[in-house]
Amino acid sequence: MEISAAGRLEVRITAADVGKRVSVRRLAGTEDTAEKFTDTVGVLTSWDSGVLTITRKGGESVRISESSLVAGKVVPAAPARRRGPAATYRELAQVAARGWLPVESERLGEWELRAAAGFTRRANSVLPLGDPGLPLDAALTAVRRWYGDRGLPAYVQTATGAEGTQELLCAELERRGWTREVTAELWVGALAPVADRADPAGVVLSRTADDAWLARYQRKGVSEVALKVLGSGPSVWFATVPGEGAEPAAIGRCVVDGRWAGFGAVEVDPALRRRGLASLVMAALASRALEEGASAAWLQVETDNAGARALYTGMGFAAHHAYHHYREPALTDAIDDTDDTGRGGSS
Repeated sequence: MEISAAGRLEVRITAADVGKRVSVRRLAGTEDTAEKFTDTVGVLTSWDSGVLTITRKGGESVRISESSLVAGKVVPAAPARRRGPAATYRELAQVAARGWLPVESERLGEWELRAAAGFTRRANSVLPLGDPGLPLDAALTAVRRWYGDRGLPAYVQTATGAEGTQELLCAELERRGWTREVTAELWVGALAPVADRADPAGVVLSRTADDAWLARYQRKGVSEVALKVLGSGPSVWFATVPGEGAEPAAIGRCVVDGRWAGFGAVEVDPALRRRGLASLVMAALASRALEEGASAAWLQVETDNAGARALYTGMGFAAHHAYHHYREPALTDAIDDTDDTGRGGSS
């Protein structure tokens, strides 16, 4: 908090600081309450009619009355990560997008409109990495028209919590009635420790998702469009641990793209979880990615997937940023996006 030379707390932010990262302290109770003050750190996304909106790292928006402020200041961007590979949000967003390509896309300025017949939100959402070349309302109208022409609801994928992410866009979408349906995180880590965790013997690697792999994949009845998305990316590998029956004991997918290896679709037979099969799959894929020259790893995990988060933490991964899918207002259909993360990760 800012403290003056006289020792008093001071508010040193104004509406002109919208878009900057700030730290504020507000009065949250009276003299008789146990906690008199509350601190909030995040991006100042609006300051209208005496109310501030601050978007926190995880994407949550906090509304604060200007009259309750007792201190506030602009703070520098979050310190650089001390664990795992260094990377910007833009680099990771582009790498993740190349590893899960739509079957159709179109540019709107620096926004990419993506469609794949409704197979996952990531392949059926806008990736906004800059200026759309139009005022926001006009851009969103164009987005809704583009997806409507394809019989799809319009989604915008945004991110929060890292330098260069889109807290301001999140706030503007919410102000216009767009609904955040899904929040997940993109984690990064070094690749070699993943390969070192298990002996990959017994894991079968393939360039295609065969019938056995698809039998374990959590999305049933996969279409031709889905197969195109699954097989998309610079260098794609599918891993299978054979089981006793027709379905494999475990599967996984990896996309190698320069220095990055992206993991996904890590699935384990529920009856065989907690036996190290997820680690085995990832070790085999990581070994192949190292052979292709990769050194860093990324993956996406939902915020409520405690088992997967524990597994990936043990492998040296840590969250880089959160990402969200905002849906256009006044529609009720939903697209399933369960392929975004490996639900077998607790094994």
